[in-house]
Amino acid sequence: MEAVAAADTSGAPAGSRGALVFVGFMGAGKSSTARAAAAALGVEALDSDREVERELGEPIESLFDREGEAAFRAREEEVVMRLLERPGARVVALGGGTLHSDRVREALERHTVVHLEVEAADAWRRASGKGRPLARDQRRFEDLHRDRQAVYAAAADAVLPPGERLGVRRALTALTRLAEAPAGTRLVWAESASGDYPVFVGRGLLEAGFVHPEDGRRFVVTDEIVASLHRPEAEAHAVVPPGEASKTLACAEQILRELARAGVARGDLVLAVGGGVVGDLAGFCAAIYQRGLRCVQVPTTLVAQVDSAYGGKTGVDLPEGKNYAGVFHQPSAVLVDPSALATLPAAEHAAGYAEVVKTALIAGGPLWARVRSGAEPDDEVIWSCLRTKLAVVAADERDDGRRRVLNLGHTVGHAIEAATGYRRYRHGEAVAIGLMCALRLSGRDALRVEVGELLAARGLPLRFDSAGVDDVLAAVAGDKKRRDGRVGFVLVEAPGEVSAGHEVGEAELRAAVEEVRAR
Repeated sequence: MEAVAAADTSGAPAGSRGALVFVGFMGAGKSSTARAAAAALGVEALDSDREVERELGEPIESLFDREGEAAFRAREEEVVMRLLERPGARVVALGGGTLHSDRVREALERHTVVHLEVEAADAWRRASGKGRPLARDQRRFEDLHRDRQAVYAAAADAVLPPGERLGVRRALTALTRLAEAPAGTRLVWAESASGDYPVFVGRGLLEAGFVHPEDGRRFVVTDEIVASLHRPEAEAHAVVPPGEASKTLACAEQILRELARAGVARGDLVLAVGGGVVGDLAGFCAAIYQRGLRCVQVPTTLVAQVDSAYGGKTGVDLPEGKNYAGVFHQPSAVLVDPSALATLPAAEHAAGYAEVVKTALIAGGPLWARVRSGAEPDDEVIWSCLRTKLAVVAADERDDGRRRVLNLGHTVGHAIEAATGYRRYRHGEAVAIGLMCALRLSGRDALRVEVGELLAARGLPLRFDSAGVDDVLAAVAGDKKRRDGRVGFVLVEAPGEVSAGHEVGEAELRAAVEEVRAR
């Protein structure tokens, strides 16, 4: 990741809009994170709770108990407004309840607001018994935690997930670059065991030519269709034919040789501009060229924006199986511009929708409710999907546990792609058929009907042709995720209750595949 030294330490975050303002629930670590950020930038950290107590001459708890919450909030609002309007304020930490003030929320629009997320259990452990008046009753505390999340999310320009309280130093350069991105751009910090990175999400990123990190020469990998629509400035470009047929070792060799001829060195950047195929192929080449280059994913398809651009899986196909040659290589950044989807052909957009449905089934809750209503996969759906993917990867980068749920619908889907030579179906189309199998194997007939209707409404196939049932079963048996000779299936108990590693009988699997074979 970029060193903290890359940030401007002259007294203001480079290019920043106002101050970096840290918000979040009790116990999120706002004060300690603000101090770490301020120290890295060489400025003073302002803290609304500390300032309130200084003006009161007593602990917040005393005023709260003596005069009630309303009196405290009125005093707090005045203090916060003065801090946000103070000339030269660069880093500010706000109390957990300050965002309920309309005046404060309006004032925050002139600043870069960073939401520090925290799980309710961790917040309770850190806040209870520490003189916090709203951290005395655990049930009320948890209700308050749930109720405030929407307020924080609505105000935030950036999100640091749980566990990143003091890791703000690694994110500073990306946070300060938000002011240079098109208006409305948001950032979420992605975590994994082998490396963290920023994900910028905003309309107009491509048109503005926004690229992060800024250092190093740029080498773009894209396909012929995307190259005619989006061509970021770079020292050199490698353009491949569109489609899964380009995801081969032969094509990877061509790109690697282009990198060598262009004199690309270890400090340079590979920009993967395109869909899942380009992202996998470019990421793979970046991972193995000179033992590793930085790679920036610039997804331009729905399937890439909601799924494949995150998590560091790269690879190419072999005749024997999909993604059989690959390596984990986390990107240095992901730049998501939803406006790029306006040029996406309808069939490609529909193929990406299968990954939206898959992700919503895994997430459950509000995302599933939104998707099952038939809503378009708009910016908020894309944001929710990528947040779901990032959370899963943060818990399990290398498919040793939780990450395997992301394979929902993919075991049979990948087999259909392989059995039909990677030419008959787009990835998302095969996943749609695979979802039908997974829900049949899960015994969730009503949910299967509902999902089938969602997919069919987008023109996605629910049955396959151009291959036999035995061909697909043979490809399933060779699935690269098999362990000890057994293929584990991802099954669904209910939306939000998805688990991996299930064994399925041969007869049961054959019946499910036969059911989705076109007659």
